[in-house]
Amino acid sequence: MILDQTHVLLHHSVLETTFKGVEHTISTPDIPISQFRGIKYASVPARFRQSKLFTSYPAVVDATRYGPICPQMKQKSLEEDLIGLSESDIPRQVFEQDEFECLNLNITCPAGITHESRLPVMLWFHGGGNRGCGSSWVYDGGAFVRKSVRIGRPLIMVTFNFRLGLFGCAASPKIAEDNKAAGDEGVGNYGLRDQRKALEWVNNFIGGFGGDPSNVTLFGESTGAADILSHLYSSVNQTKPLFARTIVQSALVEYDVPTVHNAGWQLSRLLSSLRITLVDQLRAVDPEVLLEVECPLRATDDGVFFRKGWKESIMPEEPSRLHPCTGTGLIEKTLSPFLMPMKKTGIKSRSPHPLSRGPTHVPVRHIASSPGLQPIIIGDCACDSFLWSLPASLWSASGVVRRLRAVCQSLTKATALLNAYDIAAHTPATELVDRVLELVNDARIAWPTECAAQAAKRARGGRGVWRYVFDQEGPVRGVPHHAVDLIYLFDNVPLPLSQQPSPMSFYDEPLPSSRTSPSPSSSDPSGRWTRTLNDLECMNVDDFENSRGWQGSEWTTPVVDEWSYAHVRDTMQERWIAFAHGEAPWDEDKVFVFGPEGESGERSACIFEGRRRCRLWKEALEPLGIQLVQKVGQELSNGPSLTSSKSLF
Repeated sequence: MILDQTHVLLHHSVLETTFKGVEHTISTPDIPISQFRGIKYASVPARFRQSKLFTSYPAVVDATRYGPICPQMKQKSLEEDLIGLSESDIPRQVFEQDEFECLNLNITCPAGITHESRLPVMLWFHGGGNRGCGSSWVYDGGAFVRKSVRIGRPLIMVTFNFRLGLFGCAASPKIAEDNKAAGDEGVGNYGLRDQRKALEWVNNFIGGFGGDPSNVTLFGESTGAADILSHLYSSVNQTKPLFARTIVQSALVEYDVPTVHNAGWQLSRLLSSLRITLVDQLRAVDPEVLLEVECPLRATDDGVFFRKGWKESIMPEEPSRLHPCTGTGLIEKTLSPFLMPMKKTGIKSRSPHPLSRGPTHVPVRHIASSPGLQPIIIGDCACDSFLWSLPASLWSASGVVRRLRAVCQSLTKATALLNAYDIAAHTPATELVDRVLELVNDARIAWPTECAAQAAKRARGGRGVWRYVFDQEGPVRGVPHHAVDLIYLFDNVPLPLSQQPSPMSFYDEPLPSSRTSPSPSSSDPSGRWTRTLNDLECMNVDDFENSRGWQGSEWTTPVVDEWSYAHVRDTMQERWIAFAHGEAPWDEDKVFVFGPEGESGERSACIFEGRRRCRLWKEALEPLGIQLVQKVGQELSNGPSLTSSKSLF
């Protein structure tokens, strides 16, 4: 790899081509970062056909620009909506949309590495449902890779695009016949199969960029995290695994994956207005027309993609064994203020040791009980249901009661569920939204995440699963909402940080920085020190050890101050990077907590009972079963009418 002004040239001997990338804008003289953008990894022969690995490149490949993305409605990404930035704070990105040229990836790596470097690789699966792309500024890999170099554990990060919506998941018996005639095995799951092709490309060619193809970690959030679970339980992962470990963040797990016939029925219903009967006719429809169709599918159980018996392996176990801590420290709603949309309350940390040390440097023990059971980090955010705040706010109390009775088809079941979440026909409107969001949060993300974690632990003989909870407030919205962890993990979001000392920091001195102290001209008119994200990047928690104790006379209102942001960011990045390097991120018998108010560290497993509504899961959700519970969550998150409201998707 050589530097040509702001361009980086890398000759790939296996592909017999030279990639021309860019020097990342985050680069510094001591830590230069390179980025190669828009590299085509697969081709799409036709709409609703499986992609083919791409390996033929010209002598020089221009990798200085991002490639096309899958067609989607032109609007802000899901993450931008959730983070709550104003339009002026959102970096402007305009991507070409092309369903046949959208399979491309971006590689961010330390400059100067060679094929002999063999660095760990982290492959990011973006979320966002039917919108979003791997080239979004939100999860640009520059800051994350720079962090890995700074702490002495360099790695390579790859983001990529794949087909979304109907382009990525349409399935029916007629499409199955068409695919079979074309030589494809299976039908639907085109987005998932695109992702597998990206994995194959990385496995074959990342070595030329200095990566180790045998040391690939998948990590993703929301629907991207759910896709990772799909790959874990895929049939090909049993016979030819292409990744070493996974990180699953706030996965939108769907346990009721339709068969080909059921998927075909749903597709016919969605496209009924087009009056289409032939696959070729469907292929001829303008992509702009298909974008108007709200596709609820993500995967299809076609009898090929998923391994045999996969549904049984991820279903919740019998209630008596699901929660080992049940019966001690049982949760009551009044004890967990961060389970609802955050109210500004002065609450002291639960931990006597707010400062967390670095990761435990213990090699991850690879599970040999069964092939395709890679180690996994899995967790969620306390207020993931913030994603559906708008439709949830449109419910009336009587409407919720009627809808739950209709979905449960049992007055007894519906009454038990309503009582558990304190919802009744007379519930005040000012309280209803919070209670609906609590139920949606548990039904769609929190409890399914716990079920997936417990299933993974059972399959791995009780080992190889690391559990976390992310309860740190978002800097803009002030709650631990869906995707808030991405703000801290990738460190790309412009932040309105407060300099008011956090109760978790116990310090009122200005935050130390390895850079020189600013001159008076760098302060704002009030005389406060104005720090940039680059300043924060240089902070080290150890720098706080010799500072004098916090002198405040009372606990302050929870805010995301500079210390809290830097501490949670550094801790999360370091744990994820350590895991990618094959180290245990923390004691797997413990739960790792991020937040609130900057707290982070290992806690006993029973602390989980105080961070999530485990008692309600056991008493109210388990008797209903995961599929009915998820149906309840979906109905409530859709709002009172599909035509009158939509979620942030």
